[in-house]
Amino acid sequence: MCIARRLSSVVLLGTVVMLGACASNKVAMNQEEFSQAMRVSGQKVDALLEKGNHDDAVLVMVDLAKKNPSRKEPWGRMAKIQFDAGDYAQAIVSAEEVLQRDDTDRTAKSIRAVAGLRVAAQSLADLRNDVELKGNARSDAASLASVMRETLGEDVLVPPAELEARKKREAAAAARGKARAKSPKAAAENGAQKSAAGGDPFSQLK
Repeated sequence: MCIARRLSSVVLLGTVVMLGACASNKVAMNQEEFSQAMRVSGQKVDALLEKGNHDDAVLVMVDLAKKNPSRKEPWGRMAKIQFDAGDYAQAIVSAEEVLQRDDTDRTAKSIRAVAGLRVAAQSLADLRNDVELKGNARSDAASLASVMRETLGEDVLVPPAELEARKKREAAAAARGKARAKSPKAAAENGAQKSAAGGDPFSQLK
């Protein structure tokens, strides 16, 4: 699965690089024509995403971008699809294409920043967990990862699904710990009550 994703990313990156050289010689669409094409392509993308077919959804936008090389919208939709699929490296590439056409696009800036942070956080985690990595490199990775989490928050660096699963595991572990802590106390209280009742046969009559 991982190999297949990497191969598809390589193929897509090659397609992206070739777009500049293979731009169509046809007359560019006017605004009305482009809006209609974007709407139709968006509907196709939505249908493909509902089936979980992210790669074909991206290719729909690649085709539209090829036909409209000066437009940022197809690249923006590509970046969103790739980000949501966890393909952060390609999301960064697509966000950069948006910013080449509009350097004020805040959505593209956000995708580029958060995707970059998640790639960096994963790389740091890999370094920190590498038992064969010794010396300053490992300690620096651990320190930087800690600073990033404290500064930006866990929800920025960790994908929402993974973060939610981790929170559930931590909550379940905390609940089990509380249950174990209460058990000896409850047993002691029950024992004390029974002892008191046994020492005074008339205690129940008071």
